Amino acid sequence: MSYENPSGSRALLLASTSRYRRDLLGRLGLPFEIRAPTTDEAAVADEPPERMAARLAEAKARSIATRDAVVIGSDQVASLDGRLLRKPGRHEVALSQLEACQGRTVVFHTGVFVLDARSGRSWTHVDQTDVRFARRPRAELDRYLGIEQPYDCVGSFKAEGLGVALFESIESRDPTGLIGLPLIWLATALKEAGLDPLAPVPRAR
Repeated sequence: MSYENPSGSRALLLASTSRYRRDLLGRLGLPFEIRAPTTDEAAVADEPPERMAARLAEAKARSIATRDAVVIGSDQVASLDGRLLRKPGRHEVALSQLEACQGRTVVFHTGVFVLDARSGRSWTHVDQTDVRFARRPRAELDRYLGIEQPYDCVGSFKAEGLGVALFESIESRDPTGLIGLPLIWLATALKEAGLDPLAPVPRAR
């Protein structure tokens, strides 16, 4: 989507091809454009998950930054006992991930980086969500995957859908962080960057 921003003429860019992040950002009511980031998402040896999430979020934003734009980059890293859980890609990998998570807690770090390309100012944040999995038999996990097919989702589930049936509890300061973009923090950062979601809309002349 692309049209004049009610908070000004500056463009708001989202460095992501994720439909989940697109839908989340749309909740704030600000017009924005989507551009695919050009970022190497390989892990760095001995890098903590929260640092990886912050690094990749910044790299994605800077990879598409253009003059005068406000750019958002985001990345999510999940870990189980320090071991990274990536997007499964296919059914067998997703089932193996879910089986490994049974009765255990997976930590999700969602990094967000906002860059004001005009001034050079930036804001960075890493949201943490702890997801405690219930114990479900393999057949139920297999059935869930067949229903939602969350093969493009970190952790092999969709928290905004039937995936909640897999959990025992979720601990987070921002429920949108688990889906992929912590909007509570982001709304404040965008306001500081001059794009307030609650700014009055200019009257047409």
